[in-house]
Amino acid sequence: MGTINEILRTKPRDIWSISSTVSVFEGLELMSAKNIGALLVIDEGKLVGIFSERDYARKVILKGKTSKETTVGELMTKSVLYATPENTLEECMALMTSKHIRHLPILENDTLIGIVTLADVAKGIISEQEFTIRELENYYSGGFGA
Repeated sequence: MGTINEILRTKPRDIWSISSTVSVFEGLELMSAKNIGALLVIDEGKLVGIFSERDYARKVILKGKTSKETTVGELMTKSVLYATPENTLEECMALMTSKHIRHLPILENDTLIGIVTLADVAKGIISEQEFTIRELENYYSGGFGA
């Protein structure tokens, strides 16, 4: 059973973040420039929230706010769910699908060390399943000896 640590070893370690005092517009500019769907919100070295495209769509546009006059801190999701490097891919998939989230920060000893997406987790699970299928096909075709 694969772990988040295995995903972290294979993906870039870039963690894009923003301060809660920055305007939503600046946050959107950074997300666009980096082609990402969410930013971790970090104040004084501590993870305090996450700001996503979904936050923007539901909390700016629909509530009549303006992105240049509203801060990320006003709209961010404050109760951030997270995982550790030891969590299994299946545990993270279950958490992400049950809570309808697409971005999951990874903390180790209360220190932010990465972020994974739902796509990262799904890709890892599919890769594990493909490996298992190949091994079973090999076994049943006589590839492991008699």
